[in-house]
Amino acid sequence: MKTPFFHEPVMLRETVDSLGCGPGGVYFDGTLGGGGHAYEILVRTAPDGVLVGVDRDSDALSEARRRLGVFEDRIRLVKGNFADIGDILSGLGIEKVDGILLDLGVSSHQLDTPDRGFSFSMDAPLDMRMDREVELTAFDVVNGFPEERLKKLIKEYGEEMMPGRIVRAISERRKLSPIKTTGELAAVIARALPGHLRNKKIHPATKTFQAIRIAVNDELANLHRAIENGIDMLERGGRFSIISFHSLEDRMVKNAFRSWERGCICPPDFPVCRCNRSSKVRVPIKRAVVPGDAEIASNPRARSARLRTAVRI
Repeated sequence: MKTPFFHEPVMLRETVDSLGCGPGGVYFDGTLGGGGHAYEILVRTAPDGVLVGVDRDSDALSEARRRLGVFEDRIRLVKGNFADIGDILSGLGIEKVDGILLDLGVSSHQLDTPDRGFSFSMDAPLDMRMDREVELTAFDVVNGFPEERLKKLIKEYGEEMMPGRIVRAISERRKLSPIKTTGELAAVIARALPGHLRNKKIHPATKTFQAIRIAVNDELANLHRAIENGIDMLERGGRFSIISFHSLEDRMVKNAFRSWERGCICPPDFPVCRCNRSSKVRVPIKRAVVPGDAEIASNPRARSARLRTAVRI
């Protein structure tokens, strides 16, 4: 039975406010999901604003097409990777946009659909692909990656303190037979860690699952490309807003925006600039915007969200 599509947009008002949406604008939503943010953008840009909606997940695009159909010729929906923003817009005959939105992480629908294999709360095949047409799955990572590579990605992408213990346990288990499901993997990880860590509110497998998901979907490399390419696709005064859900993403966004705000990246002791890198954005709010208590109470998955915005100059 197919799981009904549902995804509650995080910080809806704050996010759409950050984009400064106005009538006639062209906006790029690179993580369309169920179309929650996109719907509000289209409402605020009426009567003639255009939204380009992109997602890697065919289920998300189907739901967004249903939900946003009322806007008819004001929407352009594309199955693709937001890192390819330049090619996507060029293919649509659009040179520049007035705003870009990326809502990173996994949608509620993906988490709550068992056969997608994102969550250890339901035993399901190890998958974790945002785009089910790509070949690499979580099963391939867990059972096929060499120990050192697996340890490195769990340490770096999951910021896990005990990656060695986890990888040794995975390695011993997969020698007997492949680890096939999310439940099996979560149990292996839990047994590998000390008892005091197993009793915490956050499941001991959380960080490792995050790391594997990032590796399967190449999330950090795609985010880097999206920022570097997206800034040049903005009109002067256009806004780039990104919602992140873990510290790796948030640091990358913060540092990238600051770097393009600063411009020159020459060492401080250089008498003159040699990199010829000029400032491209300003960051109007230095601290990340976070959800309020009421939103966290109604949608606990919003608690780790961080919103940052840069303005093209």
